[in-house]
Amino acid sequence: MRTPAFSDLRDKSIWVTGAAGHLGTPIVCALDKAGAATLCLDLPGKAQTLCERHSLQNAIPESADLCDPETMVDLVESLVKKHGPPDGLVHLAFLSSAGKHLGELGAPDFRRTLDGSLTATFLLCRTLAEKMTAGATQVLFSSMYGMVSPDPSLYRNEMTPNPIDYGVSKAGMLQMMRYFAVHYGPAGLRFNCVTPGAFTNPGVQAAHPDFYESQKQKIPLGRQGSASEIVGPALFLLSETSSYITGHSLVVDGGWTVW
Repeated sequence: MRTPAFSDLRDKSIWVTGAAGHLGTPIVCALDKAGAATLCLDLPGKAQTLCERHSLQNAIPESADLCDPETMVDLVESLVKKHGPPDGLVHLAFLSSAGKHLGELGAPDFRRTLDGSLTATFLLCRTLAEKMTAGATQVLFSSMYGMVSPDPSLYRNEMTPNPIDYGVSKAGMLQMMRYFAVHYGPAGLRFNCVTPGAFTNPGVQAAHPDFYESQKQKIPLGRQGSASEIVGPALFLLSETSSYITGHSLVVDGGWTVW
């Protein structure tokens, strides 16, 4: 798939959390190709491996736990001191209790997800926003399961449906983005969300081909998304092409949520 050029991102400073993940990797690679100075943030070893594996020229790896609210403010302060405030943020890091059914999920599990995904994101975005200058932008990542519930009939052969704590945290991400957009709009900062649909990891597709085929029946375009197809929406919201867009959820789901 051809990736848009987004030449206005050249020499911009962009932070990407969850940089080495399924969707983070193609975004980082595209930013590197566009000439952006990209700070790749992920758990120990992952960002370094990403940069080496793809021979990235403009990327700097940093090890960080982006789901720990207790250390978030100090982490942001130290990264800004070391690298300066960024022109943009792409926030993909999240936490969830994958593997647990709704009836098995305990209060500690639920709180852990909300703290790791929502509280940590709140502190990351607010602390960073206070240091960003007019024209800067933050792109958060929600999910179609922050808009609709998963269909339990799709999950067969002992697969666990997408967990409730994940969906609640992604719904909260959308509302948090709206609050930030309103609060920081007068300062010239923009906040938006990319809201992906079915972008199943290739490993899951290989392990559960029946699940993959069933999912396709719920998608008007008749297929799941390729990870490269998240790049254009993310870079669009980072770039000046979207300069008059804030408080918006850009849904990238092949039409899943339209029916």
